[in-house]
Amino acid sequence: MSTKKTIKELPKILRPREKLQKYGIQKLNNKELLALILSSGTKNNNVLHVAQKVLKKLKKSDLNKPLNMELFKGIKGVGEVKAGKIIASLELAKRLINKQEELQNFHTPRDIYNRLTHIKNSKKEHFIVFYLDVKNNELAMETISIGTLTQSLVHPREVFEPAIKYLACKIIIAHNHPSGIVKPSYEDINVTKKLQKAGKILGIKLIDHIIVGKTNYFSFKEEGLI
Repeated sequence: MSTKKTIKELPKILRPREKLQKYGIQKLNNKELLALILSSGTKNNNVLHVAQKVLKKLKKSDLNKPLNMELFKGIKGVGEVKAGKIIASLELAKRLINKQEELQNFHTPRDIYNRLTHIKNSKKEHFIVFYLDVKNNELAMETISIGTLTQSLVHPREVFEPAIKYLACKIIIAHNHPSGIVKPSYEDINVTKKLQKAGKILGIKLIDHIIVGKTNYFSFKEEGLI
């Protein structure tokens, strides 16, 4: 492909914007994605050629560290404005990924408690299950039941059927006590044991049961009950 041909002179199938509209973002390669950010090339080099030069620079850089404008010096067609667009795009993507990981990774019972502010003051008990992968990334969160917690109300079938659907490796269960008292009841302990036993059979580990109060929580894991 001649680098002197403008984008408009190329067949439509080779134009990034037209390809995006027809086939979707997943069909674009890295060079084409970068070309969309750059928008235009130079008189002698079209935007795809300029994008290829930028990619070569990026591949040699540590993208975990902040990029600066100096990186793109010497690439014809990439001035301060375009360099700024590239740096901003990469930084935004990095921040969004980090934020998503921060929201999805559970490390402590308090992380779970902080996610459940919507049930802390509820007058009804909500039984919620977090479905996690092997690295504790959240695959889904589902409310299994609303009402007084009993073994008949919270059946292993309702708890583990979504786990199989999401291909979860682990689950964390949680429910609130409208009274605000977080000490587990006899029924809480029995339900936990029943689900723990069912999880072992299915190969899906129950890693904690959090009881949510108005101002504090109880963790079966922290208390050595799991």
